Amino acid sequence: MSADVDMVLPFRLDTLGVRGRAIRMGPLLDAVLARHAYPPAVATLLGEAMVLAAALSSGLKYDGIFTLQIRGDGPVRLVVTDITSDGAVRGYAQYDRERLAQIEAERAALGVPHLCGSGTMAFTVDQGADTERYQGVVALEGATLADCAHHYFRMSEQIRTGIKLAVEPKQVGNRTTWQAGAVMLQQLPSRELIAELDGEEREEGWRKAVVLLASARASEMVDDQAPVERLLYRLFHEDGVRVFPQRRLDDRCRCSRERVDSVLRSIPRAELDDMKEADSGRVVVTCEFCARKYSYTDDDIAALFSRDPSKLA
Repeated sequence: MSADVDMVLPFRLDTLGVRGRAIRMGPLLDAVLARHAYPPAVATLLGEAMVLAAALSSGLKYDGIFTLQIRGDGPVRLVVTDITSDGAVRGYAQYDRERLAQIEAERAALGVPHLCGSGTMAFTVDQGADTERYQGVVALEGATLADCAHHYFRMSEQIRTGIKLAVEPKQVGNRTTWQAGAVMLQQLPSRELIAELDGEEREEGWRKAVVLLASARASEMVDDQAPVERLLYRLFHEDGVRVFPQRRLDDRCRCSRERVDSVLRSIPRAELDDMKEADSGRVVVTCEFCARKYSYTDDDIAALFSRDPSKLA
């Protein structure tokens, strides 16, 4: 695997008063999408959400889980991706196949309004039971997911932010693989400036950084055969771009038998009986993220409830 995939690369443009992160996903993204065989439009949207979550979370100091969730009334009703503070990434989407096929037949290009309809985008940081959970929610406003993120920052955070996302399929032999990339810029607060910049210089620096970001091509953002530093150098070499150590990202789900046991114990025994598969007579729970199946026989269910007699009713 190339060292420049499945990672986040932080950088700074001190002469412009800007910080940023460049993200690339390859095998990680491909593994997530391959488990579910999503249609291309859904795969692209989930890929954008995953690199966006990596860009946003990598700028935060947290010890726990960062979650990006999109809910809407369109053909794609739910997109969820989360990333732990140690770089474990996962994601999935729920969609209506018939509605999606209908809208694909009507339109050549599908944006967020066509796929998700009216809805919300939420960012959540959960650092455990003993800490206060942070959540920001904003209406889906914009043609692309990057536009929706820009709207969030304008309305909620009031931090000048520029984001560019790219997701592309790649044909390898007889199968399609997926690659994604993102570059995110944010204007540095005055207290974090190294170069002495007055208000006008900061304004000019921000405008220049955004114009340069707009020139990034999708093909070079996802190109795992070229170092990410090459892209950043092409965009920002005149402004002394400074990079920091990469942060690795992994395809790693947090589901477990113990977690599923806990969920099943919270369900009345009679309802579990209704959940049995007709052919096997077992209760089968499938993780939405990694598609792993957890199978429970009658004896397994009895053992669960024998540990908690209050749930037998």
